[in-house]
Amino acid sequence: MATPILGSAIKRREDPEFLRGESKFTADINLANTTHVAILHSPHPHARITGIDASAALKMPGVIRVFTGADLAGKMMPMVCIWKPAGVESHFGPHPYGLPGSQTALATDKVRYVGEWVAAVVAETREQAYAALPAVKVNYEVLPSVSRAEDALKPGAPQLHETVPGNLCAHVEYGDKAVTQKAIDDAEVKVHLDITIPRQLHQPLETRATMAQYDEGTGEYVLYTNTQIPHGNKFMICNLVMGIPYNKLRVIVPAIGGAYGSKGYLYQDAPLMLFLTKEVGRPVKWVDTREGLSVTTVHSRGQQQHATLAGKKDGTITALSVTNNVDLGAYSASNGPGAPLVLTGRSVTGAYVIPHPFYEANLAFANTVSLGPARGAGRMEAMLLIERLIDAFAHKVGMSPAEVRRKNMVKPEQFPYENGLGWTYDTGNYVPALERALEMAGAGSLADMKQEAKSRGKRLGLGIGSYVCVAGVGPSPRMGREGLIGSTWASAVVRVHQTGDVTVVTGSQPHGQGQQTTFSQIIAQELGVDMERIEIRHSDTDGVPFGQGSYGSRTYSVEGAVIFQAAQVIRKKATKVGAYMLKATEDEVVFADGKVSLKTDPAQSKTLQDIASWLWFAWDLPPGVEPGLEATEYFNPSDFNFPFGSHVAVVEVDEETGAVEVVKYVCVDDVGNVGNPRIVEGQMHGSVAFGFGPALMEQVVYDDAGNLLTRDLGTYAVPRASQLPHFQLERTVTTTPINAMGAKGAGDVSNPAVAPAIVNAICDALADLGVQHIDIPVTPEKIWQLMQR
Repeated sequence: MATPILGSAIKRREDPEFLRGESKFTADINLANTTHVAILHSPHPHARITGIDASAALKMPGVIRVFTGADLAGKMMPMVCIWKPAGVESHFGPHPYGLPGSQTALATDKVRYVGEWVAAVVAETREQAYAALPAVKVNYEVLPSVSRAEDALKPGAPQLHETVPGNLCAHVEYGDKAVTQKAIDDAEVKVHLDITIPRQLHQPLETRATMAQYDEGTGEYVLYTNTQIPHGNKFMICNLVMGIPYNKLRVIVPAIGGAYGSKGYLYQDAPLMLFLTKEVGRPVKWVDTREGLSVTTVHSRGQQQHATLAGKKDGTITALSVTNNVDLGAYSASNGPGAPLVLTGRSVTGAYVIPHPFYEANLAFANTVSLGPARGAGRMEAMLLIERLIDAFAHKVGMSPAEVRRKNMVKPEQFPYENGLGWTYDTGNYVPALERALEMAGAGSLADMKQEAKSRGKRLGLGIGSYVCVAGVGPSPRMGREGLIGSTWASAVVRVHQTGDVTVVTGSQPHGQGQQTTFSQIIAQELGVDMERIEIRHSDTDGVPFGQGSYGSRTYSVEGAVIFQAAQVIRKKATKVGAYMLKATEDEVVFADGKVSLKTDPAQSKTLQDIASWLWFAWDLPPGVEPGLEATEYFNPSDFNFPFGSHVAVVEVDEETGAVEVVKYVCVDDVGNVGNPRIVEGQMHGSVAFGFGPALMEQVVYDDAGNLLTRDLGTYAVPRASQLPHFQLERTVTTTPINAMGAKGAGDVSNPAVAPAIVNAICDALADLGVQHIDIPVTPEKIWQLMQR
């Protein structure tokens, strides 16, 4: 094979269907006799439901039925949280199985956040369902509410759940608090920052959508829904929420329309629609609105951090202590505690050697939408914290931020490196990525750039965002120890048909990763099969027997790795059978370019198709060899992998208005070996763009009464393409031993560097005014007020 297929920038196979508008999303699916569902949301953050009257709604045109929480009582269990804080006492809502319980599909006695589902209207058309919503009359007794973690944890705060005293879900600690505090007390230099990271809304192209169908004759359900975890949804619905036989539910995921992590849960719509379709005897369909997304789809980020970094006057860092207060929302999402606990808590040391780290988190319930991971989950919050502290420490000791980073970064000879909070970094070479990013950004000419900008009424600043990011979720035993009630191994079936065509069945679920292309490249490279003869099957629990889905930057480095592993099994069997067909021993042949050939006479060979056909007929097989050319493989990684990199932002701040323009943005990332550079570059573009929003404009806002003010794209700002600079991307390559391909995760790993690089740059631009820190989003208003002071 003259040019390696794996590692080449091949165009994505999946794009033509999307570009032609032929892809089917959940909203595009229409079954015969379908009914439509609209949801009535609570207008109050906290209230007791004293009565519901749906009589007027039932008389409206097209209305079939109206369902409330009373209709579900005894027929559907509460939702569950499958990530319970490990090793500590924790408190959740009740569940019949003793699991961490969450909300019911429809509220019963109380509502606990603005947007909670109170009633469901089923009608002949979507328009009729929504028209009937105002006619459902609900009587509320309004109760006091609280919307911030630190307020929810105060004595006398409004209590959300009887089973959660003081609203405290859990208190978790990593590291030795006393040892860290002594190191801080003994340090020559210490800096402290209080950082508030507001909540962020997910804004995928497609809102959540679900359609359900029930066959009364067979008792079988079919669920169409845009989830990242089809098999996870199936298991939780059947076993933990509805109590129906596992073999009676089929979950199909059409094109998903983007996720950013927001669809990696079991939401209440999935079991509710299954319940409704059985009750009304017809298919039911629900497609959320943009405002509905804001008040019921998980929010992300949302941390109140208090941190101290300590060290020596020569720039050596010796200790880090972090206290983090996080509100999980009124109820825990499926994996709500995971991001602030593990992904933030074990990551706060960043790319640095810190001998004495300590992290503690208080997880609280408050009258807000549930909290859950988004792209860069937990790691963005960790990197913003440590990178802001590094800059503050550098300022305090009189060194450049770059020099403090060079001095304290983990050195190549220190890998594998245990960071003191639970992560063991596999491989890395951090300083070259930093140096290259600074070079690309023109850091050596910073003084001249500042002077030139000053002549135009601009303040110029340069900021660094270095990161190391846990990826490749992951090792199931480790995830279990972290409190996940589930598994994260990968699975694949690779089948070579008698025609030489190949079918790959993967447990991964695509929502933009380009996996049909990269997985095909793995097979094309390893088995010598033309790309157009490779089929990738996914997203249907009937056609895919098992799978874990897509999240945590695992698609290529974990799910791709198991496909690579299965391909090696195919190669081994094909080599054995090919040698037999050539009347040779296995030592006398070689498998290359899709055929088995004699080493001494390559012209004598058998193609993969020849071998697959031979195995299909099975007339004459070597002893102990079974018919067929197929492999079913699992991959349970020994550990996570840890990509890394450094980003540099150059910003200009308008001296009159405080407006910020990012004039240059440079990324140098290391994700090990890549399957398709073009796809990785696209993932990096997406990660960086997703980081610009919270850095400069995005924030969820609740008023003092607990009302959500940022409900739609008119009140919640997201960056437009025209507001983004041209990204300059480069990569270094440091492979990992965790998988056979040497690949690390890439999907969301560069996102955590964005906010710290931009905030550090803005603080650099305003340094002569004595600005120490600005919380994100760094809006023109905040900057203008600082400049006035």
